Amino acid sequence: MSKYLYLVLAIVTEVFGTTMMKYSEGFTIFLPSVGSIVGYLLSFTFLGLTLRGMSLSVAYSVWAGVGTALTAFVGFIIWDEPLGLLKVSAILLIIVGVVILNFSNQEEPAPAVQSN
Repeated sequence: MSKYLYLVLAIVTEVFGTTMMKYSEGFTIFLPSVGSIVGYLLSFTFLGLTLRGMSLSVAYSVWAGVGTALTAFVGFIIWDEPLGLLKVSAILLIIVGVVILNFSNQEEPAPAVQSN
């Protein structure tokens, strides 16, 4: 399976786990609590599979950045959480940072190993 598909699955299951955590009301409601645990277990499993073919810095930053943005969007849609200019700007900065990190990873050559 593609490393990108694993990364998408890691992000989606992380957002699901976080959403279920909100529904669990501090792990006091059983089914959303189980959903949160399962979501995070799947997310870390898929993230681990992603790391087989992608660098840690890129995979983790995309997972965390996109997950944060989607979680903010879910909060806005489901719980009517405010999504003002400052929050939107912060999310855009996260996305820009992830993009820059991806490009910086491509331009840096691997260090040469010198033998004595």
